[in-house]
Amino acid sequence: MSTTAVPRVEMLQVAEAVAREKAISKAEVLEALEAAISKAARAKYGPDYDIRASVDPKSGQIGIARYREVVDSVEEEDTQVSYVDASVFQPGIQVGEFLIEELPPIDLGRISAQSAKQVIVQRVRDAERKRYYEEYKDRNQEIISGVVRRIEYRNVFVELNGGAEAILRRDEQIPRETFSVGDRVRALIYDVREETRGPQIFLSRTHPMFLAKLFVAEVPEIYEGTIVIKAVARDPGSRAKMAVHTEETMLDPVGACVGMRGSRVLPIVQELQGEKVDIIPWSEDIATFVVNALAPAQVSKLVLDEEGGRLETVVPDDQLSLAIGRRGQNVRLAANLTGWEIDILTEEQESERRSKEYQAKNEMFVAALDVDDMIAQLLINEGFSNIQQVAFLGLEELTSIEGFDEDLASELQTRAQVYLDKEQQKVIEEAKNLGLMQDLIEFVERIDGFTQALLLKLVDHKIFTLDDLADLASDELVEILGEDDIDEEAASAIIMAARAHWFEDQDTAQDTTGGEGSSDNEAAQEAVAAQGEK
Repeated sequence: MSTTAVPRVEMLQVAEAVAREKAISKAEVLEALEAAISKAARAKYGPDYDIRASVDPKSGQIGIARYREVVDSVEEEDTQVSYVDASVFQPGIQVGEFLIEELPPIDLGRISAQSAKQVIVQRVRDAERKRYYEEYKDRNQEIISGVVRRIEYRNVFVELNGGAEAILRRDEQIPRETFSVGDRVRALIYDVREETRGPQIFLSRTHPMFLAKLFVAEVPEIYEGTIVIKAVARDPGSRAKMAVHTEETMLDPVGACVGMRGSRVLPIVQELQGEKVDIIPWSEDIATFVVNALAPAQVSKLVLDEEGGRLETVVPDDQLSLAIGRRGQNVRLAANLTGWEIDILTEEQESERRSKEYQAKNEMFVAALDVDDMIAQLLINEGFSNIQQVAFLGLEELTSIEGFDEDLASELQTRAQVYLDKEQQKVIEEAKNLGLMQDLIEFVERIDGFTQALLLKLVDHKIFTLDDLADLASDELVEILGEDDIDEEAASAIIMAARAHWFEDQDTAQDTTGGEGSSDNEAAQEAVAAQGEK
């Protein structure tokens, strides 16, 4: 059925003008216009009616019609019509189709016209935002400039080229910098995302990548890829460190970034409100890299803890304040740059600490092995730091110490093993007081290769009963005991053996205990034994 049409040639001209001005399609403008007319028509005929407007994209004619769905049983009278009634108006119509009734053209009153205008403005704005999102969503980590249009609670709204609006939040601004409406600002696009209020473009002047991108723009060697920026750490507005590297042996990467008399780095410092930039050479050797990162402080010694990701740095006494920096800034930036936790000690502090550690080790060996200071000192000087090393290292390690023969080495190992057994027994007794149950002790004792040391690992993780062990997953047990002591198959066998008592039938408990439970425990023993052979 055709709908009532009214010629509106001038409407097409307005739609084309708006589309050009907002850089969106004419179809989107006409769609907004249709939505506005539909809203105005519902205000006149009924807010619950399904009224739709259409605008012919060629002639500009406007049509208004009411749509009602054809159903067998009417539940919503405003939007539905029964099949029987619909057939009277339009013979042959089917259930599920719509009965379309043309409506006379409406005269938009002042309120309706204002409402329609709001709909059009909102739809056009949504279309603009969608276009901006498509334009900028793949431009993350790119520096862009724009003009400050308004400032709300220190959040700066920036108009970018093309009319898009971005936000520079106050926590992404360099401390103490101020903006006024009309100022031109450069910033990094660090995020573009859809939000409930529409697509948003977020800018930053504090992001480490902003500093890196400024150097890309200023230093041709970085832009060309000859020099690579490996890492950046910033305290925005105050100080920054940047590590650079090149494979060109004849090129000084630091000098190239600084430029003749600072000609390349100076514009960047000015852009960052006077932020001091330390440019350092990157090195794949972490010790060298950390020494460079702590500049201008001098480092006399480094001790790396690779497992803990920590690094102990020893500096001369007069270099401590320089290494730490004001409010810890220098060491904090160095840690961020290298990815390592850095502890700073003076030579005096390090000497005092080592003296205490040496004394503590000496007392430990004397007490545990019942030896004199001389033997304890020989062990320490050869790199022995705990009783376990004496107990379980090969005899050749001990006999290689000057003055140690095989008899002395064997005696020391025996004493060390006796000491460790006593200590483990003490821990187990303490664990019993905390709740370690005999059923778990007896269970692990029946498994060949399950040592007291492994039992202590269970105790450390609050595994006190057989049910606690049975509740674990195999990967959890591997994590607790360690991959060097057990694999997934052995862990699974142990857990299944621990769960055997859950499935025993009470009426035949005596039979199944000697049968199924025993076979499960044998499987656990075999699995642990096989792991030990590996």
